[in-house]
Amino acid sequence: MSKPWRLTRQAEASLVEIALWTLEAFGPRQAAAYEEDLIRRCIDIASGTAISQGCRQLIDPALPEDLRFTRSGQHFIVFVEGPDSVIVVDLLHARSDLPRRLAALADHGTRPRH
Repeated sequence: MSKPWRLTRQAEASLVEIALWTLEAFGPRQAAAYEEDLIRRCIDIASGTAISQGCRQLIDPALPEDLRFTRSGQHFIVFVEGPDSVIVVDLLHARSDLPRRLAALADHGTRPRH
């Protein structure tokens, strides 16, 4: 059964930025399709069907234990899965400096605490 899920303000801002960039670069059809793919992946995360990995094990042992990510297209969806819900923390481009960006999320309290 799927859990409720939500985007943080940072994740919302990233989704809008991705949509605008894709619109400018590839047009409205591709922008809508890519945004739909990203949202579909969030739904997959909430339903437990998305394959994900812990950020701590793969990127930096200093990161919070419950911070996870999965890939969708050219982006990583960073999230925290709690017992009753999923919180999408941010959407990061695959070419971004993931260790630095994830550390910034944890350092600035963008990542929700359980």
